[in-house]
Amino acid sequence: MKNLQDLFEHQIKDIYSAEKQLVDVLPMVNKAANSTKLKKEIVSHMKQTEKHFNTIQKIGDKLDINPTNTKCDAMAGLIKECKGMSKKKADADVKDAGLIASLQRIEHYEISAYGTARQYAEALGHKRITKSLRRILEQEQKADTKLNKLAINSINKKALQK
Repeated sequence: MKNLQDLFEHQIKDIYSAEKQLVDVLPMVNKAANSTKLKKEIVSHMKQTEKHFNTIQKIGDKLDINPTNTKCDAMAGLIKECKGMSKKKADADVKDAGLIASLQRIEHYEISAYGTARQYAEALGHKRITKSLRRILEQEQKADTKLNKLAINSINKKALQK
């Protein structure tokens, strides 16, 4: 990498890989969840993640880069933890609390990744890409907030009673 444009393109490739991995794992997480409200949030995020993945694909096309040759090791690690939680033998409410924790770790990574990419896009003068990345960043922040509220107002309370 020689300049900020190169670093930005690397970030887009990394995000592409992260979203692809997430698209693949969310159905398994949804199957492992017990709470109807949690399942609803996961399904909502699955749909959103597919849209984010498609947007990143389009950004890659605009930048004339092939994002398919990069693997996001950070997301791979987070997904490994999430899969592990999905497979744990645990009380349903406790497992749901653990799944939310895993999903929030993923959300926090995505918030960081999109925030960084948006900043680079803005600095490089990619106005339309900046706008797309800002919109996704806001959606990721909202998803994290929803998971947090679900945990605080419902799931963690149920898990506490065990």
